[in-house]
Amino acid sequence: MEGKKWGDPIGKGILDYAENRRPGDIIVMSDICDDDIIPLEVLFRKFDEMPELEKRALEECDGKVLDVGAGAGAHTTHLIKELDMDVQCIEISPGAVEYLQEAEIPVRQINFFDVKDEKYDTVLMLMNGIGIAGTLSNLEKTLLHAKSLLTPSGKIICDSSDIKYLYEDEDGSMLVNLNAEYYGNFRFKMKYKSEVGTWFDWLYVDFDTLFRIAKKVGLHASKLYDEDDHFLTEIKVAE
Repeated sequence: MEGKKWGDPIGKGILDYAENRRPGDIIVMSDICDDDIIPLEVLFRKFDEMPELEKRALEECDGKVLDVGAGAGAHTTHLIKELDMDVQCIEISPGAVEYLQEAEIPVRQINFFDVKDEKYDTVLMLMNGIGIAGTLSNLEKTLLHAKSLLTPSGKIICDSSDIKYLYEDEDGSMLVNLNAEYYGNFRFKMKYKSEVGTWFDWLYVDFDTLFRIAKKVGLHASKLYDEDDHFLTEIKVAE
């Protein structure tokens, strides 16, 4: 497989690792905190290498599944090959789509908000996939769109983190920008080797806020798993 220059660090990293299996890191730059890294091998992890939260999430999937932001397809691969489930992936990374197509994993290159007139029993949004909302002000719209893709008994399975700890002082007080809409609104940019993406908005939302906004649009959020500040939730149409 030959990489391309498209400003697609995730896709370039996936194609490189699929070809040579050499360790490498995607650098995640933030406007708020220190740089983070995503090791390429993590994108190709097997089920037994996944954290407990992800294992629980995959066990909760049923029926027809939409995997939002599939990356290298780690979750979909398990659902299809080990559980024989009906899964459709969507991705905006051209490199990730190229890899998934070559791996014969069902995928479309499409933005989540452009998926229309389709129904799924499970909308899977892992690796803080609900962050696709970008900002708290856009979370209601994001949940409404996900709701429109659900069958009557369908569910959204997603995780997020309460990143309040990033702003806590030693005495427990909060050092927050009072002019900001919400402390979980982030901006990121990714880099892999010489491939640099553009800045994008990403949301980390605490469970109480997610519960409140879900309720506002006729959904009920239940916490399935909680570890430190990271949680997994199931969101269904409220009865």
